[in-house]
Amino acid sequence: MDVKTVCLGMLTDGEASGYDLKKQFESSFAHFFAAGYGSIYPALSALAKDGLVQCQEIPQEGKPDRKVYRITGEGREHLHEALRKPDPSHKVRSEFLATMCFAHLMTAEQIDTVMASRIDDIDHNLSLIKEFETSCQQSATPGMRFVCGCGTAVMQAMRKYIEENRELLSSKECSKKIAAG
Repeated sequence: MDVKTVCLGMLTDGEASGYDLKKQFESSFAHFFAAGYGSIYPALSALAKDGLVQCQEIPQEGKPDRKVYRITGEGREHLHEALRKPDPSHKVRSEFLATMCFAHLMTAEQIDTVMASRIDDIDHNLSLIKEFETSCQQSATPGMRFVCGCGTAVMQAMRKYIEENRELLSSKECSKKIAAG
Protein backbone atom coordinates (compact mmCIF):
# COMPACT_ATOMS: atom_id res chain seq x y z
CA MET A 1 0.00 0.00 0.00
CA ASP A 2 1.41 3.38 -0.96
CA VAL A 3 1.19 6.78 0.74
CA LYS A 4 -1.66 7.88 -1.53
CA THR A 5 -3.82 4.93 -0.52
CA VAL A 6 -3.05 5.38 3.18
CA CYS A 7 -3.99 9.08 2.88
CA LEU A 8 -7.30 8.07 1.27
CA GLY A 9 -7.92 5.70 4.17
CA MET A 10 -7.17 8.41 6.71
CA LEU A 11 -9.52 10.81 4.92
CA THR A 12 -12.43 8.37 5.42
CA ASP A 13 -12.41 9.60 9.04
CA GLY A 14 -13.07 13.16 7.86
CA GLU A 15 -11.43 16.04 6.09
CA ALA A 16 -7.85 16.89 6.99
CA SER A 17 -4.90 19.03 5.98
CA GLY A 18 -1.49 17.67 5.04
CA TYR A 19 -0.33 18.70 8.50
CA ASP A 20 -3.17 16.72 10.11
CA LEU A 21 -2.23 13.64 8.09
CA LYS A 22 1.46 14.05 9.02
CA LYS A 23 0.49 14.08 12.70
CA GLN A 24 -1.51 10.89 12.19
CA PHE A 25 1.47 9.23 10.48
CA GLU A 26 3.59 10.27 13.47
CA SER A 27 1.18 8.87 16.04
CA SER A 28 -1.05 5.98 15.08
CA PHE A 29 1.05 4.85 12.07
CA ALA A 30 4.55 5.62 13.42
CA HIS A 31 5.52 2.05 14.27
CA PHE A 32 4.77 0.59 10.84
CA PHE A 33 4.44 3.19 8.08
CA ALA A 34 6.65 6.25 7.75
CA ALA A 35 5.66 9.23 5.64
CA GLY A 36 6.85 12.81 5.75
CA TYR A 37 5.77 16.03 4.11
CA GLY A 38 7.94 15.13 1.11
CA SER A 39 5.65 12.19 0.34
CA ILE A 40 2.33 13.35 1.83
CA TYR A 41 1.94 16.61 -0.12
CA PRO A 42 2.84 15.10 -3.51
CA ALA A 43 0.41 12.24 -2.75
CA LEU A 44 -2.38 14.70 -1.94
CA SER A 45 -1.66 16.68 -5.11
CA ALA A 46 -1.79 13.52 -7.22
CA LEU A 47 -5.00 12.39 -5.53
CA ALA A 48 -6.60 15.80 -6.22
CA LYS A 49 -5.42 15.73 -9.84
CA ASP A 50 -6.98 12.26 -10.24
CA GLY A 51 -10.27 13.40 -8.68
CA LEU A 52 -9.92 11.09 -5.69
CA VAL A 53 -9.91 13.97 -3.18
CA GLN A 54 -11.21 17.51 -3.24
CA CYS A 55 -9.14 20.35 -1.89
CA GLN A 56 -10.58 23.44 -0.27
CA GLU A 57 -8.34 26.39 0.50
CA ILE A 58 -9.24 28.13 3.74
CA PRO A 59 -7.83 31.65 4.16
CA GLN A 60 -5.82 32.31 7.31
CA GLU A 61 -4.82 35.70 8.56
CA GLY A 62 -1.07 36.31 8.27
CA LYS A 63 -0.43 32.78 7.02
CA PRO A 64 -0.72 30.92 3.73
CA ASP A 65 -4.13 29.47 2.97
CA ARG A 66 -4.80 26.14 4.70
CA LYS A 67 -5.56 23.33 2.27
CA VAL A 68 -8.12 20.85 3.58
CA TYR A 69 -8.71 17.60 1.72
CA ARG A 70 -11.86 15.51 1.54
CA ILE A 71 -12.18 12.08 -0.08
CA THR A 72 -14.56 11.86 -3.06
CA GLY A 73 -16.87 9.00 -4.03
CA GLU A 74 -14.34 8.00 -6.68
CA GLY A 75 -11.65 8.09 -3.99
CA ARG A 76 -13.69 5.73 -1.80
CA GLU A 77 -14.09 3.34 -4.74
CA HIS A 78 -10.34 3.49 -5.40
CA LEU A 79 -9.61 2.78 -1.72
CA HIS A 80 -12.04 -0.15 -1.61
CA GLU A 81 -10.42 -1.60 -4.72
CA ALA A 82 -6.97 -1.31 -3.10
CA LEU A 83 -8.28 -3.02 0.04
CA ARG A 84 -9.46 -5.99 -2.05
CA LYS A 85 -5.84 -6.88 -2.79
CA PRO A 86 -5.47 -10.33 -1.20
CA ASP A 87 -1.73 -10.22 -0.66
CA PRO A 88 -0.46 -6.89 0.65
CA SER A 89 3.29 -7.08 0.94
CA HIS A 90 5.04 -6.77 4.25
CA LYS A 91 8.32 -4.99 3.71
CA VAL A 92 10.66 -4.17 6.52
CA ARG A 93 13.10 -1.34 5.97
CA SER A 94 15.35 -1.05 8.95
CA GLU A 95 18.39 1.18 9.14
CA PHE A 96 19.13 -0.53 12.45
CA LEU A 97 19.34 -4.00 10.86
CA ALA A 98 21.34 -2.65 7.92
CA THR A 99 23.81 -1.10 10.37
CA MET A 100 24.07 -4.32 12.38
CA CYS A 101 25.07 -6.20 9.20
CA PHE A 102 28.33 -4.26 9.44
CA ALA A 103 28.83 -4.56 13.19
CA HIS A 104 32.13 -6.32 12.55
CA LEU A 105 33.45 -2.97 11.30
CA MET A 106 32.34 -1.09 14.41
CA THR A 107 33.81 -0.65 17.87
CA ALA A 108 32.08 -2.14 20.88
CA GLU A 109 31.17 1.40 21.97
CA GLN A 110 29.55 2.15 18.60
CA ILE A 111 27.56 -1.09 18.75
CA ASP A 112 26.38 -0.33 22.28
CA THR A 113 25.36 3.19 21.23
CA VAL A 114 23.36 1.89 18.25
CA MET A 115 21.67 -0.78 20.38
CA ALA A 116 20.82 1.67 23.15
CA SER A 117 19.39 4.04 20.56
CA ARG A 118 17.28 1.25 19.06
CA ILE A 119 15.93 0.25 22.48
CA ASP A 120 15.08 3.91 23.18
CA ASP A 121 13.28 4.07 19.83
CA ILE A 122 11.36 0.87 20.62
CA ASP A 123 10.34 2.28 24.01
CA HIS A 124 9.23 5.50 22.32
CA ASN A 125 7.12 3.58 19.79
CA LEU A 126 5.60 1.47 22.56
CA SER A 127 4.63 4.63 24.42
CA LEU A 128 3.09 6.10 21.24
CA ILE A 129 1.02 2.94 20.78
CA LYS A 130 -0.06 3.03 24.43
CA GLU A 131 -0.98 6.74 24.14
CA PHE A 132 -3.02 6.04 21.02
CA GLU A 133 -4.80 3.10 22.66
CA THR A 134 -5.60 5.18 25.74
CA SER A 135 -6.81 8.25 23.87
CA CYS A 136 -8.85 6.31 21.30
CA GLN A 137 -10.12 3.52 23.52
CA GLN A 138 -13.77 4.09 22.57
CA SER A 139 -13.34 5.16 18.95
CA ALA A 140 -10.57 2.84 17.73
CA THR A 141 -11.69 0.49 15.00
CA PRO A 142 -11.08 -3.26 15.39
CA GLY A 143 -8.40 -2.91 12.68
CA MET A 144 -6.55 -0.20 14.61
CA ARG A 145 -6.75 -2.26 17.81
CA PHE A 146 -5.26 -5.21 15.87
CA VAL A 147 -2.48 -3.02 14.45
CA CYS A 148 -1.66 -1.63 17.90
CA GLY A 149 -1.51 -5.14 19.37
CA CYS A 150 0.66 -6.43 16.54
CA GLY A 151 2.95 -3.40 16.80
CA THR A 152 3.31 -3.92 20.54
CA ALA A 153 4.13 -7.61 20.05
CA VAL A 154 6.73 -6.91 17.35
CA MET A 155 8.39 -4.11 19.34
CA GLN A 156 8.51 -6.18 22.54
CA ALA A 157 9.93 -9.17 20.64
CA MET A 158 12.65 -7.05 19.04
CA ARG A 159 13.56 -5.48 22.38
CA LYS A 160 13.78 -8.93 23.97
CA TYR A 161 15.88 -10.30 21.09
CA ILE A 162 18.34 -7.39 21.30
CA GLU A 163 18.71 -7.76 25.06
CA GLU A 164 19.15 -11.55 24.90
CA ASN A 165 21.54 -11.57 21.92
CA ARG A 166 23.79 -8.54 22.38
CA GLU A 167 26.76 -10.81 22.96
CA LEU A 168 26.59 -11.97 19.32
CA LEU A 169 27.92 -8.53 18.45
CA SER A 170 30.47 -8.22 21.23
CA SER A 171 33.89 -7.11 20.04
CA LYS A 172 35.28 -10.62 20.70
CA GLU A 173 32.64 -12.30 18.49
CA CYS A 174 33.06 -9.69 15.76
CA SER A 175 36.86 -10.06 15.91
CA LYS A 176 36.51 -13.83 15.30
CA LYS A 177 34.42 -13.08 12.19
CA ILE A 178 36.97 -10.59 10.86
CA ALA A 179 39.88 -13.01 11.48
CA ALA A 180 37.97 -15.87 9.81
CA GLY A 181 36.87 -13.67 6.87
